[in-house]
Amino acid sequence: MKTLADLLERAGRQAPDLEALVFEGRRVSYRDLLDRGRRLANAVAGLGVRPQDRVGILAMNCPEYFDVYSACHLAGFIISTVNFRLAAPEVEFIVNDAAQSVLIFEAQYADLVDSIRDRLPSVHSFICIGEGPDWALDYEAVLQAASPAAPASRPAPDDAAQLIYTSGTTGRPKGVIRTHRAALSMARSQALMLGLPVNGRILVMMPLFHLGAVSMVLPQQLQCGTVILHRSFDAALILRDIEKEKPQTSHMAPTMVQMMLEQPDIERYDLSSLQTVCYSAAAMPVALLKRALEVFGPIFINSWGSTEGIGTELPKHFHKLEGTPRELSRLASIGQPQPGSEIRIIDDQGQDCPVGTPGEILLKSDNLMSSYWNNSAATIEALRGGWYHSGDIAYADDEGFLFLVDRKKDMIISGGENIYSQEVEQALMQHSGVFDCAVIGVPDEKWGEAVKAIVVPTKGQQVSIDDLKSHCEPLIARYKHPRSVAFVDELPRLASGKVNKLDLRSQFRA
Repeated sequence: MKTLADLLERAGRQAPDLEALVFEGRRVSYRDLLDRGRRLANAVAGLGVRPQDRVGILAMNCPEYFDVYSACHLAGFIISTVNFRLAAPEVEFIVNDAAQSVLIFEAQYADLVDSIRDRLPSVHSFICIGEGPDWALDYEAVLQAASPAAPASRPAPDDAAQLIYTSGTTGRPKGVIRTHRAALSMARSQALMLGLPVNGRILVMMPLFHLGAVSMVLPQQLQCGTVILHRSFDAALILRDIEKEKPQTSHMAPTMVQMMLEQPDIERYDLSSLQTVCYSAAAMPVALLKRALEVFGPIFINSWGSTEGIGTELPKHFHKLEGTPRELSRLASIGQPQPGSEIRIIDDQGQDCPVGTPGEILLKSDNLMSSYWNNSAATIEALRGGWYHSGDIAYADDEGFLFLVDRKKDMIISGGENIYSQEVEQALMQHSGVFDCAVIGVPDEKWGEAVKAIVVPTKGQQVSIDDLKSHCEPLIARYKHPRSVAFVDELPRLASGKVNKLDLRSQFRA
């Protein structure tokens, strides 16, 4: 196999009648998945989309998401995912930056798309999943009218397969380009790390616009297994489906694990099928991890990485509730490099750090992104010297276990979602009552971290947290809004003039 088209066609040949997807009672075989992917690929080609053009999708998790991924992977289009939680200006930026030719969206987002569609010059066709407006094509009608034959175009291994956006340090999202070769490498390494059985079952509730979900789906398809897909995370429904559908594997952010543990009736569910839970997207607090191990047993694996690349793993056998202090300390580790990945920890001069000394994590792997879309400067900076400079700060012990200690780019991780402080600051600064502001992450029992704004009000104006949340509503996604605000007379600054966020964290993180 050299491309994701090969992966899908292989699954269609080897497991045509096995379930590829289960979603709210709907069951899709690999034969049907291949058929629908081919039909959509031909339909989109008929609309004038060429290989390496971008096909956008704005939707919550749904079976149609699998169609779109399949169609793009089969025909060599680039799938360009859009975070459904974003506000209209953010969606507009991503669609235009990606120069999407077609935008497929769920009916619930019709008003949002309509509000910006006259400012989306590259989009020549809108396709609506569900009952939609008259200015959009009907998704199912488009699909059924198309040919089920293999698409005329076919991707090459180094063609771009996916364009997934992640926030940058300037607050502007950056589009990460992942090739077929890199995506296949990721699928193989993830299948190995997770120990995925052939024809097994995996439960996926992370959003499909994220690499986190994709990094679970592709290795499962490699193993001709079943994806039990949830539209979103609901702890009670997750517990019910573990008992009903018997998945062996799942992937959860630490917040999700915590919410499941808080279910009062968790003990009445049969969860014995679950053999592996991969947690990522944020560090798992050790106290929470210990609780999870007590309830679920030693089934957890930690994986560190980003949209740009996946690099480390902490396997199950290092998740111990009993052992030496050294062994127990590894519950706080993100593990060691995955097979096929290399890790360095460097200081500000680019020199390798000694054991125990924090520095920036550098990653080299076959699953790395190829570039940032339309951003050569950021690409050169991130991939200088042939290594991906992650911006995460960690140290390594004498056996190569890595321990995260900070994030170089002031990123906040709330409920598994990455939030960049500058993006929130820029939105707040558009309010006339905000003279100056800084945004930091503070500990939150439910979400891991929460956004806190430290605001200097404009003289003579009164402003409240409700005012600021209302102001942010049309500008940034709701999960990025400040959950708390402190009003101060001035912000502490360094000699360079930059805000001293270390000082702010020491004041407000308690």
